[in-house]
Amino acid sequence: MDKPHPEGLPTYSDATASTSRQQPRWLNRRQKRRTLRLVAITCLAYLAYSASKIAGNTKKLESTLSIERLHEDYATCATLRRKPVEPTSRREHNKRWMNGTKPLLIRNATIWTGEPARGTSEEDARAGKGWSWIISSDVFVDRGLIVEIAPDIPIRALPQDKEVFDAQGRLLTAGIVDMHSHAGLSSVGNLQDDVNELSGDITPYVRSIDGLDPLQPEMQYIKSGGVTTSLFLPGSGNNMGGEAYVLKFAVGKKNGREEISQRDMFADPDRNWRYMKMACGENPKRTYGRAGKHGPYSRLGEAWEFRHALEQATKYVKEQDDWCAAADATGVEKMRTYLKQELEWESLGAVLRGQVRVNTHCYTIPDLEAFVRHTNEFKFRVYAFHHAHQTFLVPEVLKRAWGGTPAAALFADNMYYKVEAYRASERAGALLYAHNITPTYVSDNPVLNSQHVVFEAAKAYGYGLPYHAALAGVTSAPAELLGLGSRIGKIKEGFDADIVVWDSDPLSVGATPVQVWIDGAKQFEDPVVLKKPAAKAIDPDPELVNELMMEVHTGTVVYKGISHVYHADVLGAHDASQELVAVISNGELTCIGPCADEVDAAQTSGTPIITLKNGYITPPFTAFSSSLGLIEIDAERDTHDGKLPTDGVSRAVDGLLFGGKQLARAWEHGVTRAISAPSTGSIDAKGVSAGFKTAAKHKLKEGAIWADEVGLHYTLTLSAKSDKTPSMSSAIGALRAKLLDAIDAGEINETSVPTKEQYEEKTYLRRVVSGSMPLILSAHSADTIASIIRLKAEVEAAIARSAFTSAPTLRVVVIGGAESHLVAQELSATAIAVVLAPLLPHAQTWDQRRSLTGAPLTNGTTINYLLDAGVLIGISVEEVWETRDLGLLAGIAYANSEGRLSFKEALDLIGANFYKMLGIEGVAESGRGVDWVVWEGSPLEIGGRIRGMGGQDKVFVWQ
Repeated sequence: MDKPHPEGLPTYSDATASTSRQQPRWLNRRQKRRTLRLVAITCLAYLAYSASKIAGNTKKLESTLSIERLHEDYATCATLRRKPVEPTSRREHNKRWMNGTKPLLIRNATIWTGEPARGTSEEDARAGKGWSWIISSDVFVDRGLIVEIAPDIPIRALPQDKEVFDAQGRLLTAGIVDMHSHAGLSSVGNLQDDVNELSGDITPYVRSIDGLDPLQPEMQYIKSGGVTTSLFLPGSGNNMGGEAYVLKFAVGKKNGREEISQRDMFADPDRNWRYMKMACGENPKRTYGRAGKHGPYSRLGEAWEFRHALEQATKYVKEQDDWCAAADATGVEKMRTYLKQELEWESLGAVLRGQVRVNTHCYTIPDLEAFVRHTNEFKFRVYAFHHAHQTFLVPEVLKRAWGGTPAAALFADNMYYKVEAYRASERAGALLYAHNITPTYVSDNPVLNSQHVVFEAAKAYGYGLPYHAALAGVTSAPAELLGLGSRIGKIKEGFDADIVVWDSDPLSVGATPVQVWIDGAKQFEDPVVLKKPAAKAIDPDPELVNELMMEVHTGTVVYKGISHVYHADVLGAHDASQELVAVISNGELTCIGPCADEVDAAQTSGTPIITLKNGYITPPFTAFSSSLGLIEIDAERDTHDGKLPTDGVSRAVDGLLFGGKQLARAWEHGVTRAISAPSTGSIDAKGVSAGFKTAAKHKLKEGAIWADEVGLHYTLTLSAKSDKTPSMSSAIGALRAKLLDAIDAGEINETSVPTKEQYEEKTYLRRVVSGSMPLILSAHSADTIASIIRLKAEVEAAIARSAFTSAPTLRVVVIGGAESHLVAQELSATAIAVVLAPLLPHAQTWDQRRSLTGAPLTNGTTINYLLDAGVLIGISVEEVWETRDLGLLAGIAYANSEGRLSFKEALDLIGANFYKMLGIEGVAESGRGVDWVVWEGSPLEIGGRIRGMGGQDKVFVWQ
């Protein structure tokens, strides 16, 4: 239907009608035909001319492209097509070798080569056969390489300018390889952070090397733990975080290098392989997810981000491949475009070309399975899933990954800190290995201190991973996964001379390097060597592979094979020829000794008799102020008791949370008691602590709470600074004022305190100054601790001048204590006790910067200084998950104490000493009752396992 026209505008017919005098119709038609013929003739003539011109033209069209650049682009095609291949030919020298480094002969070492004996089948090797320490052997090193390994290398055949190191029979391994570290990307004291580029979720184009500071002191700390090589990764805040670099910890002339340089740290100067960090799950979601604004907000969105980025990279690779193929076919000079090259997609394109080893932070089954799908959809390989707490549940899913089964880069028992880590298992490494999946052990420095990453492998051995696989998990296995398996990770001729000589088996507690070499250059000019018994290799215990299951008995249980008893009635080690027996009836330890009558009765009545190889009886352990029972999952506030009050104090007993995995794991490792104070995590607390049993089902159970109120806690670490107390001086001043006000309020008669007032802060402070409640202060800085010492003296002087009928001594405990060695004598003189938390700090905060890292760098750690000064000491932990390791931490203190501690005194560090410093009588004593634990092996050593524990009218038995 025609549309109406506005008035005044012509219609279609009006517009096409002639306005001049009309010609005859026949004449109009003739003119039109003549015009059309003329146009047609003209077009034909032009076409004919053009065709003849083209046919006769032999000159090429001029190109505006640079021939030089086209050739450069074509040379790039060869780089794009390059497939990294690990070099296998014998090297004349290590490219990192510095001319002037003297040849080295290490004599009389006990060597772990890192591979089974020649001729061992793959099946036997996996089972642990063919692996052994080679006793009394020499290693000769020259030009940065291991040249010869033999029982007795003749010195006369070696260069005259060589250095000779006598290992004195000590154990020698390849340098430790940590394949997940952020060292040097953030500073000591957390003053700067270059771990994550958080401008966008997909940043495969950024590089960790651009933020790495080789001057960070932790480079030396980490190396002092025998770590010679690490994969330095970007963080996990992004789904695609960027490129990573494998570097060695040799920096500057004192470490045998020419300069202080990032590039000088490259483990492979040729950069045969490249590396990339990706991440799944909660970290990117929490960083970027904003409802209705931007994502990824969910795992659904994360999968899209991965696939979309990989799709763009796929298109990019296809365009490049097409260009290179066309250049091959026609010649590069005929190309009409340059090769497409974009920095944004270059790194991810290299991933799809197989030139980049991808390492991915993934915890859960949905994350793992989604990423396996991505590898198959886009045809790229992931070499290891990191953290990977749920990999042990889905080994067959991992085997479906494109290009090969990924390894799992794990912690031994750092778990439960967020929902993703809540289904973790201590036995994950053992279970994965049983499914032919490689476990490696990492630090995620600074999450764990890389200096002690070998401790993770040691614990993994204790949790059932075969000995050889555990040691491989920090040496040869990560080296293979980094594509450097023919250079590092083994003691083998032709390999880089990255070597560690240890003072004890590296998988034993407290194992410490005596000397470290990188590329044949010694790293410590005058290393501190601890006085220890002659180093011996662990005799691997195959029984650790078998998981023990707990049963409950209500009658009598007999334990035979007890060799060490640390009990209130019978202390010390016993003659190995004397078989000791422990008899438990209805949960009570009723006999220790030959117990012949009890054994005879047990044999005739069918009573369970458990025979141990090396049984120990000890008191149970106590966790002090670790937030145990108040926090279940660190990253989830709903699982916490909650925030601390701004004013006043709260009581831990009112907020205790029973029945969680944290308490269960602590109890299974012998921690039956805990003293916890109101806290949102770590050692920082404010309020009144409570004492409770870790196995209780709820606080109304008989004996669940053994002390409603233990001590009054305040925070004097850096976290004390807030709007209300903007400085450390104001925080200390506020505490001083409260204590002086409490003195002015006078002595307290606790029986006459009104019900409401007895739970107020001022009343607890009056109890502190009256001497009936300890004051527990978290502090790391030596300067803050010095202020605490002065504060104690000031308050005690004020009490002496007051109307108090007696002048009680203020009972003060410092928890933290990273720098307490600097004021050890003063602490002793003022009778202030110290609970070290952690035992081995590594300057994660500014107020820990002067902490001692121990041998071979420092002559002792803080605990040795405090012991020498006579300070009463305990050991605690910074994070809740660590409570299960209290026995091993006491073991480290014992092993490295150089005789300062007896075995019983080491046990007291995580038990009896707490009750002494808090003024609590009798609670920790192991009388004839339920406070006992039976162990197979030493509780202070790797592999020590609980076999029995007392309970109310019952015995918990592990078999």
